Amino acid sequence: MVAAARRRVVDRRGMSRLGCLFSLLLLATTVYYGVNLGGVYMKYYRVQDEMRTQAKVAPSIDDATIRRRILRKIDHLAIPAEARRELQVLRTLRPREIRIHTTYQDTLVLPFYKYVVTLKPEARQPL
Repeated sequence: MVAAARRRVVDRRGMSRLGCLFSLLLLATTVYYGVNLGGVYMKYYRVQDEMRTQAKVAPSIDDATIRRRILRKIDHLAIPAEARRELQVLRTLRPREIRIHTTYQDTLVLPFYKYVVTLKPEARQPL
């Protein structure tokens, strides 16, 4: 009777404890790395969205106001201070447009690995 019960457990196709544990480990690793990487890119997309918003309203406001609003967003998102120094708001005559851009580096600290990402959010809008 015991041998028959043992055989049923072994004969289960595709269902092994090791395979399940490996799948859970892979899922946990993906989530862990994804949260760290996703946070960096989420801040990038949020500051880029603010730049695009300010570029759209640029014909009605001055550059100092645009700069102040974007710097407030950079501070709110805790983006490195390098982004504050590199922020540029440029208006050109030919073609008549506004260009807002900055450059900064963010560091991903992961177990056994440290990676520096250079990000360059930018927005352009005709005036």
